[in-house]
Amino acid sequence: MTVVPSGDRALGRRRQLSDEVAAYVRDLIMSGQVRHGEFLRLERIADDLGVSVTPVREALLSLRGEGFVRLEPRRGFMPAPLTREDVHDLFEAQAYFAGELAARAAARITEDELATLDRTQEDLERASRLRDSEAIERANHHFHRVINLSARSPKTAWLLQLVVRYAPRRFYAGIQGWSQASVDDHHLVLAALRAGDGEAARQAMRTHIRHAGTLLVVHLEGQGFWREDDPAR
Repeated sequence: MTVVPSGDRALGRRRQLSDEVAAYVRDLIMSGQVRHGEFLRLERIADDLGVSVTPVREALLSLRGEGFVRLEPRRGFMPAPLTREDVHDLFEAQAYFAGELAARAAARITEDELATLDRTQEDLERASRLRDSEAIERANHHFHRVINLSARSPKTAWLLQLVVRYAPRRFYAGIQGWSQASVDDHHLVLAALRAGDGEAARQAMRTHIRHAGTLLVVHLEGQGFWREDDPAR
């Protein structure tokens, strides 16, 4: 049996915690909760998540490396400008990889996996009727995960994961029209998978992801995220 040194375990837990904080801050930015010009307060984020300031600082430094936040000397961190084009690009990249995985899944998905998707879709529709945001997010995430795994293409799934982390999963259910769009769009994806039609699955999934990106842009516009005099719009 291999014994992992306690120091390595502690470092692993700290990195995991930092990754979780980074995901939370990405969601805040991508959902319009905070925007360029507003400072990200380390203590506030730490309090919200019930963690110390250390993983928050590490997460923000990581996001700075991604170009997602900026460090203003002697003032702190703030989100980098986020344009409509940025959002479009992120969802186009997500749509490409998700579409490829759906196409491959159409040829490889099993009857058991299709049955799991049917049950997950029922869970999603039930949660949508009840307006249970946590259950909606959970069911939606599981639906896509089953498809991505059934594609049996781990490298492509890994590439998708790099992009999808910029989608505001934590706040999706609060975006007007998103829950119903997921319910409706999933039916087309399911139909293509059942038929074993790879091209139809690819197009249905890409349309679904692009639809989500459009709803996010509309949501951000409704919040006044982009002002007409803002050079970053």
